[in-house]
Amino acid sequence: MRLNFTGGVFAVVAVIALIAAYTSLFTVYQTHQALVVRLGDPVHIYTNPGLHVKVPFIDSVIHVDKRILELENPAQELIAADQKRLVVDAFARYKITDALKFYQAVGDINQANSRLATLLNSALRRVLGESSFETVVRDERSQLMGRIREQLNREAANFGISVIDVRIRRVDLPEQNSQAVYQRMQTERQREAAEFRAQGSQRAQEIRSRADRDVTVLIGEANQKAEQFRGEGDGERNKIFAEAYNRDKDFFVFYRSMQAYEVGLKSTDTRMVIKPDSEFFRFFGNPSGKAPATGAAPAAPAPAR
Repeated sequence: MRLNFTGGVFAVVAVIALIAAYTSLFTVYQTHQALVVRLGDPVHIYTNPGLHVKVPFIDSVIHVDKRILELENPAQELIAADQKRLVVDAFARYKITDALKFYQAVGDINQANSRLATLLNSALRRVLGESSFETVVRDERSQLMGRIREQLNREAANFGISVIDVRIRRVDLPEQNSQAVYQRMQTERQREAAEFRAQGSQRAQEIRSRADRDVTVLIGEANQKAEQFRGEGDGERNKIFAEAYNRDKDFFVFYRSMQAYEVGLKSTDTRMVIKPDSEFFRFFGNPSGKAPATGAAPAAPAPAR
């Protein structure tokens, strides 16, 4: 009976020893650092990964992430230096550099994010409140983000935190302001388009008028030269006709009559109201074109008194 009691005591002691040994060991991973707290007071910080020892049932281990963490800040509305309302969407990246100060100041990651969000909003309002809308959106955006990071890092150092980067993801006008700006831009572009169209129409009218004037001048000059050439041709033709008439009058009369027959007697439709023995048909009766001789010469007309 005594042996059974002694064996039970040794078994209980062994179990307690095993539990104590198990609870006295803890592991620190590469992505974390460990803060050992004894009865609420920090006693040691382990930053190297591996297996470590603590006092069982008295010490507690708080694991603190030593990776780069990200703070997502909700979009905030603020007023720029030119009195324009802006909706700013920003985020920050930070790292816990002092686990003891971090534990004493904020306790955990959720509290740290809450405190950093407040500080980030304050830094955004201070820095962007001194800048105009164009500066924030276009001109000095990177410099402004650097200033915000410096201010946030200076204040976050009290929490054992180092701010790695602050980025402004987007800067917009409020919805109602955006619509007003859009309408104003649309009106301005329509005015510019109308002005360009008016200038284009004026320019087109000038070009068209100049072209019409040039066409009129060219046609006038061409008509003048054509009339000149036509007059020269008519003169040369008349000269040739005169020379031909002087060389052989009978042949010239015959040639001109043939031309008249060709023009007057067409194969399609020819109608003439003329006597057959008229002067026009004199070559039909006699190839020489001379009238036939009659028996008695006509009496000479009496002289006028």
